[in-house]
Amino acid sequence: MRDRFLARLFGVTLAAGVLTVLWRGLPDLPLWLGTTTDAAPRVVQARGDLAADEKSTIELFEKARHSVVFITTRAQVVDFWTRNVFSVPRGTGSGFIWDDEGHVVTNYHVVEGASEALVKLADGRSFKAALVGTSPEHDIAVLRIGVGFKRPPPVPLGTSSDLRVGQKVFAIGNPFGLDWTLTTGIVSALDRSLAGDGGPSINHLIQTDAAINPGNSGGPLLDSAGRLIGINTAIYSPSGASAGIGFAVPVDSVNRVVPQIIKTGKYLQPVLGIEVDTGANQRLTELTGVEGVFVLGVPRGSAAEAAGLKGVGFARDGSVVPGDVITAVEGQEVKTVEQLLATLDDYRIGDQVRLSVTRGDQQREVRVTLQPGS
Repeated sequence: MRDRFLARLFGVTLAAGVLTVLWRGLPDLPLWLGTTTDAAPRVVQARGDLAADEKSTIELFEKARHSVVFITTRAQVVDFWTRNVFSVPRGTGSGFIWDDEGHVVTNYHVVEGASEALVKLADGRSFKAALVGTSPEHDIAVLRIGVGFKRPPPVPLGTSSDLRVGQKVFAIGNPFGLDWTLTTGIVSALDRSLAGDGGPSINHLIQTDAAINPGNSGGPLLDSAGRLIGINTAIYSPSGASAGIGFAVPVDSVNRVVPQIIKTGKYLQPVLGIEVDTGANQRLTELTGVEGVFVLGVPRGSAAEAAGLKGVGFARDGSVVPGDVITAVEGQEVKTVEQLLATLDDYRIGDQVRLSVTRGDQQREVRVTLQPGS
């Protein structure tokens, strides 16, 4: 038995040795056969011309990239023990050149809480930026840099009111710090609203499936003509990375807000001069079954008082007596406070708007001249 086992073991070992010798000798097999292996590089196939859409995309990026900037921010922190103040990195984002005066537009949340910002241009130059002003309601901030005589060109301006679902869009930014990255997609939906992170909701947003990731915030969303149609501002993603659902502030809002920030350092919303509350409005809608925006109060001297609007009152028994309920603005239906504010934001201070109002069983129309908000 032992001799038989040793014989089998010897046979297996011999076979393994033969296979090893053959494996190692395979590269030399052509030499044994009198042939040689051709190790020269393969012939490259001619590609031909790029497709027309590829050429247009390349041209769009090469023209637009110089107008896009990389923003890094720092924040000041105080050491608890020494009380010394330190400047530490806070985050990164994107932005774009707005005009020939060195104004740079980005998102408010990119610079929120920062003590300083550094703007890097596509040619490698970096500049410390001054904060001109912000509009948290639109997630817009305006910075300014001194760029001397070699100013990057502003991004060409487009419109967002005529956008259609399905048209191509292009996003340029710095996702995860990967500077000047181009992604493409389409307009997926229009007039979206997002609840603000502890702040006001942002309305009239453009939804796109162009890949938008952390670091893209503040960068431009362009149409196929290379015109600005929005500012990339947010994504919907359980993982924090792009899930094909991104949002951009429409350029029509940007073109209304940014000039006012540059001029006055802030944005004042056009308002009616009434007191409203989202929670109270929902409860009153449920109690009365009336859909619209309930006027809770009318301050003295306001545009609403001049137009004759009336707020909520109380009966002798303490019950609530509803005042005016706004159901439409210039024929456009409004059911919530957010819808009312978003609709009014399409107008300017001093514009006169026509309101559809109900009070009890009576319906009427009221004209109100919009006043600046606080």
